[in-house]
Amino acid sequence: MKKQKAAPKTPKDKAPNLYVKYSTLVIQMGLIIGLGTWLGDYLDEKRANEFPVYTLVLALFSVGAALYLILRDVLKNRS
Repeated sequence: MKKQKAAPKTPKDKAPNLYVKYSTLVIQMGLIIGLGTWLGDYLDEKRANEFPVYTLVLALFSVGAALYLILRDVLKNRS
Protein backbone atom coordinates (compact mmCIF):
# COMPACT_ATOMS: atom_id res chain seq x y z
CA MET A 1 0.00 0.00 0.00
CA LYS A 2 1.11 3.48 -0.76
CA LYS A 3 1.12 6.13 1.88
CA GLN A 4 -1.11 9.02 1.14
CA LYS A 5 0.51 12.40 1.29
CA ALA A 6 -1.07 14.85 3.65
CA ALA A 7 -2.73 17.74 1.94
CA PRO A 8 -0.69 20.93 2.21
CA LYS A 9 -1.99 23.38 4.75
CA THR A 10 -3.82 26.29 3.30
CA PRO A 11 -3.85 29.78 4.80
CA LYS A 12 -7.36 29.01 6.01
CA ASP A 13 -5.96 26.17 8.17
CA LYS A 14 -3.43 28.48 9.80
CA ALA A 15 -5.98 31.15 10.74
CA PRO A 16 -7.18 29.70 14.09
CA ASN A 17 -3.60 29.15 15.20
CA LEU A 18 -2.75 32.78 14.42
CA TYR A 19 -5.78 34.02 16.37
CA VAL A 20 -4.70 32.02 19.41
CA LYS A 21 -1.10 33.10 19.05
CA TYR A 22 -1.82 36.80 18.73
CA SER A 23 -4.46 36.79 21.45
CA THR A 24 -1.89 35.35 23.85
CA LEU A 25 0.54 38.07 22.74
CA VAL A 26 -2.07 40.68 23.66
CA ILE A 27 -2.46 39.10 27.10
CA GLN A 28 1.32 39.00 27.50
CA MET A 29 1.60 42.67 26.56
CA GLY A 30 -1.11 43.64 29.02
CA LEU A 31 0.56 41.71 31.82
CA ILE A 32 3.97 43.26 31.18
CA ILE A 33 2.57 46.80 31.15
CA GLY A 34 0.31 46.15 34.12
CA LEU A 35 3.07 44.64 36.25
CA GLY A 36 5.52 47.42 35.36
CA THR A 37 3.00 50.09 36.28
CA TRP A 38 2.02 48.30 39.48
CA LEU A 39 5.68 47.99 40.52
CA GLY A 40 6.26 51.69 39.83
CA ASP A 41 3.21 52.65 41.88
CA TYR A 42 4.36 50.39 44.71
CA LEU A 43 7.83 51.96 44.72
CA ASP A 44 6.39 55.48 44.66
CA GLU A 45 4.22 54.68 47.68
CA LYS A 46 7.17 53.09 49.50
CA ARG A 47 9.37 56.14 48.89
CA ALA A 48 6.50 58.59 49.50
CA ASN A 49 7.31 60.53 46.33
CA GLU A 50 5.20 63.57 45.54
CA PHE A 51 5.74 63.07 41.81
CA PRO A 52 5.29 59.49 40.52
CA VAL A 53 8.76 59.08 39.05
CA TYR A 54 8.97 55.30 39.39
CA THR A 55 5.49 54.82 37.95
CA LEU A 56 6.28 56.89 34.88
CA VAL A 57 9.67 55.34 34.26
CA LEU A 58 8.59 51.74 34.79
CA ALA A 59 5.36 52.21 32.82
CA LEU A 60 7.25 53.62 29.83
CA PHE A 61 9.93 50.95 30.12
CA SER A 62 7.34 48.17 30.27
CA VAL A 63 5.50 49.57 27.22
CA GLY A 64 8.80 49.62 25.33
CA ALA A 65 9.66 46.10 26.45
CA ALA A 66 6.22 44.79 25.49
CA LEU A 67 6.39 46.43 22.06
CA TYR A 68 9.87 45.03 21.51
CA LEU A 69 8.75 41.49 22.36
CA ILE A 70 5.63 41.73 20.19
CA LEU A 71 7.43 43.22 17.18
CA ARG A 72 10.26 40.71 17.45
CA ASP A 73 7.79 37.84 17.43
CA VAL A 74 5.69 39.27 14.59
CA LEU A 75 8.70 39.97 12.39
CA LYS A 76 10.20 36.55 13.10
CA ASN A 77 7.02 34.76 12.02
CA ARG A 78 6.14 37.06 9.15
CA SER A 79 6.52 34.41 6.50
